Amino acid sequence: MPIPLFNSIASWFLKKRIHQIELFMKYPNEVQEELLHKLLNISSKTEIGIKYGFNTIKNYQDFKNRLPIVSYEDIFDQVERCRNGEQNVFWPEPIKWFAKSSGTTNAKSKFIPVSAEALEGCHYKAGKDMLSLYFNNNENAQIFTGKCLRLGGSRELYRNTNSYFGDLSAIIIDNLPFWAELSSTPSQKISLMSEWESKMKAIIEESINENVTSLAGIPSWMLVLLQNVLKETKKETIYDIWPSIEVYFHGGVSFQPYKSQFKKLFHNNLNYYEIYNASEGFFAIQDMNNSEDLLLMLDYGIFYEFIPVPLNEKTNEIDAIIPLSQVQLKKNYAIVITTNAGLWRYKIGDTVKFTSLNPYRIKITGRTKNYINAFGEELMVENADAAITKAAKKMNVEILDYTAGPVFMKKNNKGKHEWIIEFNRPPNDIDRFAYLLDQFLKNENSDYEAKRYKDFAISMPEIKIAEKGLFYKWLKSKNKLGGQHKIPRLSNDRLLLDELKKIKN
Repeated sequence: MPIPLFNSIASWFLKKRIHQIELFMKYPNEVQEELLHKLLNISSKTEIGIKYGFNTIKNYQDFKNRLPIVSYEDIFDQVERCRNGEQNVFWPEPIKWFAKSSGTTNAKSKFIPVSAEALEGCHYKAGKDMLSLYFNNNENAQIFTGKCLRLGGSRELYRNTNSYFGDLSAIIIDNLPFWAELSSTPSQKISLMSEWESKMKAIIEESINENVTSLAGIPSWMLVLLQNVLKETKKETIYDIWPSIEVYFHGGVSFQPYKSQFKKLFHNNLNYYEIYNASEGFFAIQDMNNSEDLLLMLDYGIFYEFIPVPLNEKTNEIDAIIPLSQVQLKKNYAIVITTNAGLWRYKIGDTVKFTSLNPYRIKITGRTKNYINAFGEELMVENADAAITKAAKKMNVEILDYTAGPVFMKKNNKGKHEWIIEFNRPPNDIDRFAYLLDQFLKNENSDYEAKRYKDFAISMPEIKIAEKGLFYKWLKSKNKLGGQHKIPRLSNDRLLLDELKKIKN
């Protein structure tokens, strides 16, 4: 089949999905309510379904009153039993795949169940929807005339006695339908390589002669790959290698600190589409060109609930949690999900705020564990990303990576925040940069501004310039190079800061 014809047929096929998306945009709460009852009915004879009487739950209030809100530690024993071969524990269909996930500063791994229904009805469906929305907004898109350069997980898949586990991206790549594999580069063999530095060379070698029309991956690692491609080919721009690139699908970390560097690489000619997925599911997709808002996808087998952040001191999670129909604009919420892989009222650790209620669109504001609130300042990742991006733009410098944490009060010394920042090139005046960062943080966060008023509770932030490659060395020391791994932006303790300083010394 001629390539342009294939592109046209693929475009027509993908656009048919738009009508279904418009349906859940029009009737979001009805779709969610119907989905909850479907999940309860399907799982009524599982161990958890019998324990909580799923067949007698009549409405959301019954569901809220009966099932506990859980974190991974609460379901660890159930997951381990399932990994060792037990079935019908929390989902009626056999589960053989588990997405290995861990907090970057925590060595303990999580194994998130991935059912066949979740692979097909959530992750792969979302991959097609990402393309559907892009084609719907860009009538002349030609991405199927070439290949998508994907940058996935860097671990191999491992087999337990009765199950398989690995990075979610590795599981997805290993199970890709043939049409997706044909339209992607590098090959499955290279995509699943475990050693990141060898994998980088192999990706470049295999992909530089392909007609790459789109990119997909985490911004920090994609930037490393693209810079290595330029170095290897001795070309000045990416368009000298792949002249037909038109879109970059990105997620995993905020794009703000990296945006200026991508714009330089692509001279502002690239389209950017953000996605929001995790080991637990695929949640939202940018549905408009040049937007920072993500459409919450409501028909992926995921029922959503939300806990206000921060909680009122007199309110607990059980009382505070609300369904989608009760959320309000511009408030921070921690996400709780119930899924078609057997996660029931599971806290995923992310926080979002709603930018639109018709349809439901969100922005990711951070992680429930990635924040600084050592002095009552309630600084979120969203605030930090916005402030450091503005400070960098003001001083015409580029940020490669950063992290920040508290310096606790000692005797007569006030507390403050310490930032370790790796610049592409450092600012001429680091004190000026610290001043601008402080001002922009005040603009972004009124709690921070109040604590900084006349140095009332905390002093001016302290900036440490990281040596080149410091964060790379830290990730390498943790065996976390490439793929889905990233640097925690904010911490409420000094563990990461102190580890980075040991590497430096």
